[in-house]
Amino acid sequence: MINFIIGDNHSLAVEVKSLIDSYMMNYDIEVKYFLFNSYKDIFEEKPPKIVGFKVFIMIDDEDNNGVKATKFIRNNLDDWNSIIIIISNNERLKLTINDKRLFIFDCITRYSNYKKILKEDLNHIIKNYDNREKCLTFESNRIIKKIDFKSINMIVKEKDSKKCLIKATHGNYYIPEPLSKVGERLDNRFVKISRSCIVNGEKITEYDKTKNKLTLRNGIVSFDISRDYKKKVSNYVINYK
Repeated sequence: MINFIIGDNHSLAVEVKSLIDSYMMNYDIEVKYFLFNSYKDIFEEKPPKIVGFKVFIMIDDEDNNGVKATKFIRNNLDDWNSIIIIISNNERLKLTINDKRLFIFDCITRYSNYKKILKEDLNHIIKNYDNREKCLTFESNRIIKKIDFKSINMIVKEKDSKKCLIKATHGNYYIPEPLSKVGERLDNRFVKISRSCIVNGEKITEYDKTKNKLTLRNGIVSFDISRDYKKKVSNYVINYK
């Protein structure tokens, strides 16, 4: 999910939201909006709890509130990962931002066809979002763990149990969830090869249909492909890019 936090010029914020809505219709990505009327509302008095990928779009009028909010995000919240775009009437604002080393994504002059530039920025942001490192997060024995998708070789259902074993490049981990629930949180690089096993498609190097043998990049071999999944696995290995 992408969180768009937009403010503080209300009429322009609504206009920006409408533009983003129209653009995001082309993507199967969940979007959530936070519109605010003053920076004091969102950063000082009642900041919402926003979890996940964040894009701040600051509408900076004459009082440099956008710069103040950016400094608050970077320095007070120690948030250097969120994307920040400032839309301003001040053509020299970009120089001010650079001098303060606040590392924003873009500073758009409001009267320079800002809608076209914002759409171009959104295109780059979507690529950034799609290429981010994705993790499987779970809690086990009161410890919260995060395992990068790229590190997972396969996930196997434990027999007569509601938990699964994650076989990763750096070790094995038990996750206290059924395989069906775990599968819902994975992306399309993973393929189910039986009712009890999911494999990371990026790790597959060979599928021997005669022997029903699946070989992974690190030498792991699986013969667990069930009859009902053979065609699906074959098509997946052929078409996966």
